[in-house]
Amino acid sequence: MTTVLIDYDSGNLHSAEKAFQRMAREVDAGPVIVSSRAEDVAGADRVVLPGDGAFPACLAGLRDRTGLFEAMVEAVTKRAVPFMGICVGMQMLATRGHEYTRTDGLDLIGGDVVPITPADAKMKVPHMGWNDLVIDALHPVLEGVATGDHAYFVHSYQFQVTDPATRLAHVDYGGDVTAIVARDNVIGLQFHPEKSQAAGLRMISNFLNWAP
Repeated sequence: MTTVLIDYDSGNLHSAEKAFQRMAREVDAGPVIVSSRAEDVAGADRVVLPGDGAFPACLAGLRDRTGLFEAMVEAVTKRAVPFMGICVGMQMLATRGHEYTRTDGLDLIGGDVVPITPADAKMKVPHMGWNDLVIDALHPVLEGVATGDHAYFVHSYQFQVTDPATRLAHVDYGGDVTAIVARDNVIGLQFHPEKSQAAGLRMISNFLNWAP
């Protein structure tokens, strides 16, 4: 069982790689590799799509990699492998993004990625740092994770889902801000699980054992 973290030059994957490898050893989930090779994604048993930066740039960078985008889409839609999006990787699961310009997303989970607009104008954007998760729905990847557990966020845009049933968790940042979305074999985390200590590592461990 191989887990592939997709590398398309969108952020430093070192900490994510180490966290996934550590948890894979603990739960005997097989190798974890970072790769930009379409053939690695095509043969993966689990796929992780990280992302740092702007929605349009990340999506363009992913599409520009020969065969990589197509291999990823086939893995998630045709082979139905467990798939996790992290940060902008989570946002790209949406129908559309509205950062700088309207950009079509992967449309794996219906919704739009829109600016965070705290009700209190004194609250800074980006939303950066620790915040308490509020769990809205049960899911195998959230086993052992509870409302009040901390996660580490760095983002200026949030995922507004079309179907409320696809939102698993949110945080309060001058109003509800989506933290976790999921549908079928796909889950997205707005925060960085590799930086979220015990709760984040638990979610990584659960994902590596997840069989949708």
